[in-house]
Amino acid sequence: MNKPLRRIAIFCGVLIFALLARTNYLQYVKADSLNTRDENRRVRIERYAHERGNIIVDGKSVTGSAETKDSDFKYKRVWKDGPMWAPVTGYSSQAFGATQLESIEDGILTGNDDQLFFNRTMSMFTGDDEQGGNVVTTLNSAAQKAAFEGLGKKKGAVVALDPETGAILALASTPSYDPSTFAGNGGDDTKAWQSLLKDKDKPMLNRALRETYPPGSTFKVVTAAAALENGLYTDVDEDTKSPLPWNLPLTSPPQPLPNEGNIPCKNASLRKALRYSCNTVFGKISDDLGNQKMIDEAGKFGFNKEIFTPVRSNASVYPEDNRPQNAMAGIGQASNRATPLQMAMVASAVANDGKLMQPYMVAERKAPNLDVIYTHEKEEFSRPLSAENAQKLQSIMETVVKEGTGTNAQIPGVTVGGKTGTAQHGVKNSENPYAWFLSYAKTDSGSPVAVAVVVEDSDATRDDISGGGLAAPIAKAVMKAVIDSEK
Repeated sequence: MNKPLRRIAIFCGVLIFALLARTNYLQYVKADSLNTRDENRRVRIERYAHERGNIIVDGKSVTGSAETKDSDFKYKRVWKDGPMWAPVTGYSSQAFGATQLESIEDGILTGNDDQLFFNRTMSMFTGDDEQGGNVVTTLNSAAQKAAFEGLGKKKGAVVALDPETGAILALASTPSYDPSTFAGNGGDDTKAWQSLLKDKDKPMLNRALRETYPPGSTFKVVTAAAALENGLYTDVDEDTKSPLPWNLPLTSPPQPLPNEGNIPCKNASLRKALRYSCNTVFGKISDDLGNQKMIDEAGKFGFNKEIFTPVRSNASVYPEDNRPQNAMAGIGQASNRATPLQMAMVASAVANDGKLMQPYMVAERKAPNLDVIYTHEKEEFSRPLSAENAQKLQSIMETVVKEGTGTNAQIPGVTVGGKTGTAQHGVKNSENPYAWFLSYAKTDSGSPVAVAVVVEDSDATRDDISGGGLAAPIAKAVMKAVIDSEK
C-alpha cells in the first residue's frame, strides 16, 4: 500500500474509533443523565404511557389512573377520597413531581424498579403492555376515616400505631388537599397547585410527620418513665418530694411553677400527679434527674432523631438547656417539640410493655402479576423502659382515663390508658393552646392500637380548649374503629 492510501486508512480508522467511543459514551456513561433531562420528553411520555400501579389499603386501591385529554401523557394519577389519603400517599403530578409513598415507591408503581426486571423482560417477549406494581400499606381504612372525620374542620393531626408491630394504622392531617386536582399538566392543574401554595392554612403540610409542637402535659408520660427508669421513684403510689409551691431553679426573684387550678399536687404520687397533671411534680422530677438523663430517656422514645416510615418524619426535640428550661421541658414546654408520630410512639412503647417497635406503613410490594416481591419484617426500635416500669406506667395512665382528665376516651369493655395535654404557645402564651391526647387500648387479646391526637386550631374559645375535651373523643373513635375492625 502506498503512503497516501495508508494515511487515509489510518485517518478513517481514527474516525471510526472516535465514533464508536462517542456512541458508547452516550449509550453507557451519559445514558442516565440524558434520560432524566427535562428536555427529553420521550422518557416522560413513556412514563405516562401506561397505568400506574396502585397503593392498597385493606385490600382495596385508594388510587387509580385516568386517561388524559389534549395531552401526549396518556395517563394521570387519580385518588379515591383524595383529601383523606393524601397524608399517607402524598401526590404524583405530571407537572409538579411526587412526594411521600408516591415518590419513595415510584419505581414499583411505574414498573421500573430493579425488583420488577423479570416482569419487564417477560412483557418484551409476550407483547403485554408494561404495568406498574402495587404497594400494600398497613393502614386501617376505618381508623383513617375516624381520624379524618374526627378532625373535621379543625387544624391538627392523628397517628395510630399497632404497638406490637409498629404498623401505622392511621395517619391523618387537616386541613388536607385532593392530589387529583393537580395530577395532570394543564392550566387547571397549575391553578389548583398555585392556590394550594398560597393557602395560609398550609393544607399540603403533613402535620402528622412534619410539624413539631410543644407536647404539653402528654410529655409527663416520658418524665414519669425517666423517674422510674432512673430509680428516682419506684412505687407509683408513694409520695413524691414535691413541695407546693415549687420554684423554678436559679430564678431570682423565685419564680413558682404554677399548676392549672387548685389541685392536690403537694407531694403527690406519680399516680395522682398524672391524674391531675401536676406541673410542680413533673417539673421537679425533670430538675432532680437533670438535663442529660432527660435527654437520654427522651432519646430512647425517638426524640432527637428523624424517623423513617419509610416517609421521613421530622426529628422531635428534647433540648440541651439550663436548669429552669429543663424543668419546663419536663412538662412539655420550653423548647420541647414533638411530632404526633413521636407521641404515638411514646404511647405505643408503654402499651407494649416497654418495647418500642419501628413505625412503618408499607407491608408488601407486589409485582403486576400480584406476586409478592417484598414483605416487611417488624423491627425493634428501642427499649425505653423495662416491662415492670411500663406496667406501672400503664396503671397510672389507666387511672387518668378512669377518673382523671381523660374520661372522654373511655370505651365500654375496653381498658384504655391515656394522658391529656394543653400546650401553651405564642408570645407570653397569647395564642390558643394546642390540645393533645395520647392513649392506647387493651383487649383480652393484647394492645391493638396506640394513638396520638393534636388539635392545633379549632373554633372553640380559648377557655374551652383542652386535650380531654377536643382530642380525647377523636382518639376514642380511632381506637374503637381499630377494635371493631378486628372482631
